[in-house]
Amino acid sequence: MAVNIKPLADRVLIEPQAAETKTASGIIIPETAKEKPQKGKVVAVGNGKKDYEMTVKEGDMVLYGKYSGTELKLEGTDYLMMREDDILGII
Repeated sequence: MAVNIKPLADRVLIEPQAAETKTASGIIIPETAKEKPQKGKVVAVGNGKKDYEMTVKEGDMVLYGKYSGTELKLEGTDYLMMREDDILGII
């Protein structure tokens, strides 16, 4: 699905991965106890800044800080817009 938004400069649009609903031992986690996801898929990437080339590209799975980015809702889907510096690593 193509997203109708283009991040500017060093910003990245990420679709967060769904939060876990069950622990490894099989315990179901209620909605109120779920943690914010810290992993997601890069959907769109800006062009970078002068003398700064973007490292991530569309389709990469990345890890980011728990409170990083700005939450957006586009066409019924939740996204995060953040600077590439807020991304901790590529999976």
